[in-house]
Amino acid sequence: MKIGILGTGIVGRTHATKLAELGHEVKMGTRSVEKTLAEDKPDMMGNEPFVAWQNKNSKVKLVSFDQAAEFAEIIFNVIKGEVVLKAFENLNKEHLNNKVIIDLSNALDFSKGMPPLLLTHDGNSIGEQLQQLLPKSKVVKTLNTLSASLQVNPKMLADGNHQIFMSGNDSEAKKLVETILKSYGWQDILDLGDITTARGTELLMPFWLRLWSVLGTTTFNYKIIK
Repeated sequence: MKIGILGTGIVGRTHATKLAELGHEVKMGTRSVEKTLAEDKPDMMGNEPFVAWQNKNSKVKLVSFDQAAEFAEIIFNVIKGEVVLKAFENLNKEHLNNKVIIDLSNALDFSKGMPPLLLTHDGNSIGEQLQQLLPKSKVVKTLNTLSASLQVNPKMLADGNHQIFMSGNDSEAKKLVETILKSYGWQDILDLGDITTARGTELLMPFWLRLWSVLGTTTFNYKIIK
């Protein structure tokens, strides 16, 4: 499958590596290819510059946002929450029409440092706003409630006995996303319903950040028992 990943941070890189290992053709999109390749210092979390990562992952090609979207059969959105809507507003919508967009973004504003501020509230979510902006696309919210390493390798915790959540309006799109999640090793996928349910999972992130602070690790997740 041809997969476009919009965003070049650690989450995008983690998925690009995994998807390439699974045999998919992957292109990563960035606002400025030249600027991304020129970065020579670690990011705010200490992750290596993109070019150093790409040297070890040469199968993954770096292109513009529009080129990645045009190329892709399915799109991963890992753009930072504070700029994601503006980024999509500037994209050629013809490259997005009728495509499934897996939205991993969180409504967090890191401009004032840690802990970040929440950009949305209980009456809205980035997932919903993205679907409203792109009525001809099929937005599925998932994978935004845990660390990047666990997203692509759930068995590194409790042998995978924990849950991933999913929200979206289109049942066929969710079936496709479920196929990708299962290829990652996810066994327990909880469909929360339409895209408005993304409000709940996005609101989990401030709590997740506090848990990280207390636990001293990002290797944890939620397990719903009834």
